[in-house]
Amino acid sequence: MAQLRPLATGVRIVPANEASWKDLEVILGKVKCHGCLCFCQRYKTNSDGWRNDPDEERAHRLRMQTECDNPDSETTSGLVAFVDEEPAGWCAVEPRPAYPGLTRQVAWAGRPGEDRGDSGVWAVTCMVTAQPYRWQGLTHTLVAAAVEFAREQGARALEGYPMLTQSGKIITWGELHVGSRGAFAAAGFREISRPTKRRVVMRIEF
Repeated sequence: MAQLRPLATGVRIVPANEASWKDLEVILGKVKCHGCLCFCQRYKTNSDGWRNDPDEERAHRLRMQTECDNPDSETTSGLVAFVDEEPAGWCAVEPRPAYPGLTRQVAWAGRPGEDRGDSGVWAVTCMVTAQPYRWQGLTHTLVAAAVEFAREQGARALEGYPMLTQSGKIITWGELHVGSRGAFAAAGFREISRPTKRRVVMRIEF
């Protein structure tokens, strides 16, 4: 898979299979979401049982999904960002059917006619920035890279499910793993629904 072009000075973003598992562990290995070391498995199942699995099992699943250390792989499940060649950020982006857990979420509210099995629609479900690189705009860069990546892989559209933020009001980092509305709007997404007071569905058509 081709390396993505740098989107900002000092930032390099590659498909996760072109990164090492060690790189991804630096970013995700200590991050607790939803009360555990999630390793981006929440949306990978339509059952809540994933929380009961050992951390090592969730890590193994992500390693298999990303194909880390396998640059010749034709598939992966996300992007890895490097800042000055240090692992700095992760973005989960795949065809939407790869996330069966979305069927239980607010993503579908108000969209009764949406074909949930449409593999032409991709989804950004999670973004994680390593501690030294937070609050520096890397999430915006990752969303823009996800747009480029999904388009190059033949996606017809890309969705995200970010949080609404307010100037001067802090939202805990854990809640913002889905990204902010502003990051998606800056990348050209438009809001298509607002299923809760704090969550929106954003989409860009290719």
